[in-house]
Amino acid sequence: MPVSMPLSPVIAFGCRNCVAPLKRLLTYSSHSHYHHRRRLLHFLRTGSLNFPSHFSPLSSFHHLPENLNRFFTGNIHSLFFPMERFFAGSGINKNQAMVAHLQHYGVISSKKVAEVMETIDRALFVPDGSPAYVDSPMAIGYNATISAPHMHATCLQLLEEHLKPGMHALDVGSGTGYLTACFAVMVGPQGRAVGVEHIPELVTSSIKNIEKSAAAPLLKEGSLSVHVGDGRQGWAEFAPYDAIHVGAAAAEIPPALVEQLKPGGRMVIPVGNIFQDLKVIDKNEDGSISVRSETSVRYVPLTSREAQLRGY
Repeated sequence: MPVSMPLSPVIAFGCRNCVAPLKRLLTYSSHSHYHHRRRLLHFLRTGSLNFPSHFSPLSSFHHLPENLNRFFTGNIHSLFFPMERFFAGSGINKNQAMVAHLQHYGVISSKKVAEVMETIDRALFVPDGSPAYVDSPMAIGYNATISAPHMHATCLQLLEEHLKPGMHALDVGSGTGYLTACFAVMVGPQGRAVGVEHIPELVTSSIKNIEKSAAAPLLKEGSLSVHVGDGRQGWAEFAPYDAIHVGAAAAEIPPALVEQLKPGGRMVIPVGNIFQDLKVIDKNEDGSISVRSETSVRYVPLTSREAQLRGY
């Protein structure tokens, strides 16, 4: 569950060549921020995210977050697409339109993932007044966010074959409950979708969100549940899981999650500290695991509740 500020529509997720668009943006800042602009462009070329505490790289843009380390919560390679590739903004005002845009630009290729994201309305899972359909993470309180739609789509597609009817899915760092609700719709009433979140207030609010969504019957019937707990320990009650999603970056892959992954199952988890990769972990029938990197990402640490509340 990433901690970040929402992205400006000017800089949306998704760019293979990030320098040119930002050079145009930076011309709007004043000459007094010349050195800041140079250092930001240096970051864009080097990929370094570790800014000194005294440096606010985007301070000349009052609408952008000052700390990029709190700002990146998704696919770094998709942070600055050419301008024709971003789809945040005034055109996205309905859930189906958001999904259609994600399909049009190649983020969603799976019909099943498109269907479930159309079924679960993102607006029910973001704070009131937030631009729900912009491809950006949204702050949800407690130093936490709901991830950007393109990251939800990416993870759903990576896990799709392990979210078939009757299967079990675990969502670690379930936040507002959006992805847990998507899992529940995919595995259906004969399956089991479990969310684990260590902030009790978020668990309470996520249940209320789910009750307003298309996943409400599954919550009522008991095939969908959300629990207060340390996600690093998983949720053993309903293990083993065919699919496990982790929404925060682990320094190392938690052994408890590997143990609770079913043979033949898959886990998607960001791993690393400053430099992170979204890892896809497949558990073989003999209990061994295969690990590959899907893409570079930037998430907040998978840590304790106390550390999260004090800002890590």
